[in-house]
Amino acid sequence: MSEYREEDVVTLGRFTSTYGVQGWIKVYSYTDPMENILTYSPWLVRQNGQWTELKRIGGKKHGKGLIARLDKVNSPEQARLFTNLEIGVPKAVLPNLEPGEYYWSQLENLLVYTESGVLLGRVDHLMETGANDVLVVKGTEDSIDREERLIPWLPDQVVKEIDLDSGTMRVDWDPEF
Repeated sequence: MSEYREEDVVTLGRFTSTYGVQGWIKVYSYTDPMENILTYSPWLVRQNGQWTELKRIGGKKHGKGLIARLDKVNSPEQARLFTNLEIGVPKAVLPNLEPGEYYWSQLENLLVYTESGVLLGRVDHLMETGANDVLVVKGTEDSIDREERLIPWLPDQVVKEIDLDSGTMRVDWDPEF
């Protein structure tokens, strides 16, 4: 099995629980639409801090979710070993984005500053809310406070600038919110 460096992997989902008696496992996908995760190969799984390849021999939509079948996993007991593990893919297999488009994983851990230079914190993760996605920004040791802020992902309106090279984002946001 090949190992991958953290910076060469994008997390696209995670395994949640076993399904059935033949070793299938439920998949929670971060892709939109959710079944897009099934189009990527190879899948990687992070175990003991290392990303390694995992051979998927099946996958499909099932009810409101997804299930997958992994090579050499033939029982619920074997599938249980993968529950709660993240699923990643090598960045190299992802399609190139248009300028101004970002994968969520690129936004996570960016430092968030107001337009006047006040550090609000670091992007912890993003959430889908229906109307628009939301950045969950958690205060850091150096930020204005330790508060968690929910900042709408509205490029040009709220999110003014993203600089992946410097690991920063500038937003039009009142620190009091």
